Amino acid sequence: MAEHPIPANVSAQDPLPARSKGRAAFPAQGVPTIHRVNRMGLWTLYMKEVRRFFKVQTQTIWAPAVTTLLYLMIFTVAMGQGGRQVLGVPFASFIAPGLIVMGMINNAFANTSFNFLAGKIQGTIVDYLMPPLSEGELMLGLIGAAVTRAVLVGLAISLAMAFWPGVTLTARHPWAIVWFGLMGSILLSVVGLVTSLWAEKFDHAALITNFVITPLTMLSGTFYVIHNLHPAFQAISRVNPFFYVISGFRYGFLGQSDIGATNAAVFNGALYLGLLNVVLCGALYLLLRSGWKLKS
Repeated sequence: MAEHPIPANVSAQDPLPARSKGRAAFPAQGVPTIHRVNRMGLWTLYMKEVRRFFKVQTQTIWAPAVTTLLYLMIFTVAMGQGGRQVLGVPFASFIAPGLIVMGMINNAFANTSFNFLAGKIQGTIVDYLMPPLSEGELMLGLIGAAVTRAVLVGLAISLAMAFWPGVTLTARHPWAIVWFGLMGSILLSVVGLVTSLWAEKFDHAALITNFVITPLTMLSGTFYVIHNLHPAFQAISRVNPFFYVISGFRYGFLGQSDIGATNAAVFNGALYLGLLNVVLCGALYLLLRSGWKLKS
């Protein structure tokens, strides 16, 4: 049998030409095709998570808006009668920002607390572990999708409240709305990811929701100012990071806050949340690198 001649531009050691009819050839062995950041993989993971919750948007976006409106109606009827004012504004306008950001952070937690837990229970955890994504990229994709859901929920609640009588939402300090909204969403996204790492069944995630997230949210000053509390309970409230999320977000709309009497106190609260998120993200990164509860 006659042997086919090897073209002059192709060596005998490399059977694949560098270019074949205008199409790029496979890279040589040992040559990386993904460099510092796997942008395509990160975007794919982010879109996968966004499409997952967007497929059931009635449950993940619009249902929280309805639930929040029920909170607003009940507490306005129960505590806002007789023209009651808090921080110089009607009671409905006082609690509205807190309800908006409360819905945001609760849904951020719900989104990430489902990721690894569902994968471990359904046997699809390999979908997160096998792709060529670093721990940082994995965190960024999952947290980014959770924050996206939180922002959409916040917009849906704000739209619904815009038609509610007695509620006035005016952005007096847009930076505070953006900062405290994002920091609160990232905080609960990270806590949700740690929960999904730790949990072995859905009951474990529900345990964190019912006995940690819900009490801290309800006792964060959403429906009251902490100045009305006993000094001992005021000190406890100031340790609760949710208090700074709620009060800082409210400051963005009302221009007033029970964090402190000065704007510097609000900036300190913003700094506190930022540093807390950095610490928690670092701890989550180390947990993912160790493979805790993920790899045998």
